[in-house]
Amino acid sequence: VCLGMQSMVIEYARNVLGIKDANSSEFDDNTENKLVIEMLEHHTGKMGGTMRLGARKTLLHPLPESANQPKSIASLLYDGAESVMERHRHRYEVNPDYVERLENNGLNFTGKDETNQRMEIVELALSEHPFFFGVQYHPELKSRPEKTSPPFHGLILAASGRFEKYFSLPAQAYSVPANGVKKRSPSKTEDSSALKKQRSGSVNINPIST
Repeated sequence: VCLGMQSMVIEYARNVLGIKDANSSEFDDNTENKLVIEMLEHHTGKMGGTMRLGARKTLLHPLPESANQPKSIASLLYDGAESVMERHRHRYEVNPDYVERLENNGLNFTGKDETNQRMEIVELALSEHPFFFGVQYHPELKSRPEKTSPPFHGLILAASGRFEKYFSLPAQAYSVPANGVKKRSPSKTEDSSALKKQRSGSVNINPIST
């Protein structure tokens, strides 16, 4: 969520694209590769009234054919909606100058603002990660006890091993190597056993270096 999504983009740029000094200008304004930058509305040194606040429309975009996945996580969570209204509170955003390069290397921005310049939702295909999903907005601000916000609903489903069943998806085998994205195509038997082992905590997954 918000800074978390920005950190996901930075991590991907460092460990998949090999941009070792990728960072946010909020953390290091001297880095050459600013994957996250201040919005034009934010004037450095002037804090009052410079945040992007309130409900904003996010347009949902399909995954590329290369993802080999009929629907994006965003589309599944928001029940096939073409757009959603979510509340925002931020001064920094993903640098649009890097978006094409990130997308060409497997990182999918499935939610963008109406100008197509601001990245709102980022995800990886389910064949690459069980739930790599981040949003720029704050879904917690609209979440209610009996009406859970879709991103949090998806997180709980994935954490409990029920995401595929809930959305009637074929079971996936998630193997996360050092770079976090390499796909594999196991047999159906391996698919089932690997998934059960991972959910029971018996599969060791090497953490992605930062």
